[in-house]
Amino acid sequence: MPYHFPFGQTLKPVLQQERSAKKLFVLGVYASAVHARWTDAKGKLLVNALAVASEPYIFWRGEDAEEIICKINLPDGVGTLSAASASLNGPSGKALDELFLTPLRIDRSEAWLCDLLPESRMNPSQAKAIQRAYTPLQERYGLPNATVPLFDKKESDTYARRLQIMQELIDSKAEQIVVLGDVPIKQFIQPLSNTPVRNLAHLTDLAGAYGAPWQTKLDGRSVEVIGLCHPRQAARLGSSSAEWGARHDSWIKQMS
Repeated sequence: MPYHFPFGQTLKPVLQQERSAKKLFVLGVYASAVHARWTDAKGKLLVNALAVASEPYIFWRGEDAEEIICKINLPDGVGTLSAASASLNGPSGKALDELFLTPLRIDRSEAWLCDLLPESRMNPSQAKAIQRAYTPLQERYGLPNATVPLFDKKESDTYARRLQIMQELIDSKAEQIVVLGDVPIKQFIQPLSNTPVRNLAHLTDLAGAYGAPWQTKLDGRSVEVIGLCHPRQAARLGSSSAEWGARHDSWIKQMS
């Protein structure tokens, strides 16, 4: 059964579309979403950034957010939706391009992008906003249930999903893979590698430095793994680790 965002948009998987051979494979955690600013009929702010649709492409940069949101039909009286702040739509995609691919001297067209979970998931702050502002209006305005589930790391930690990602890696023909943070290491690299690796800190030790290539075999396939922090850490998006942000800053300087 499909999941739905508030106001009814269907949750969609977000996958690499241009599937020619690439220089680099990038593995993140889960897809993002398009965020809207919701005000009531009198112009009072209800939610500053409500996830209302799947991002149009993987590691979306935030363009055309207003156009996407304008296509969502709202019942009369429920208020209006407009694009949330530019800093809230596509920040991870922008960070990926500017703080990861550019230092690696890789254009986005040369990278195959993938997430452990190819769909967006709700975070606790979104769940609270829905419970506070959306749920009380459902019966009055006939609004559909918001059913996008909370993110659960176990959901993507399956043998079947690892096989799918491995097939994407094979299709990409890339011999180098960038993993963004601990979760891709724990759920993809560790189970398939011929050398046990626990997390980003351990991978950094094995490679000899943050962001240094580490040679291994994944399910028998030779690859170089580059361990970097999640874009949230590198771009200081919300709650983030100062330590990993500082390490990433130093890595960028070393790569320039």
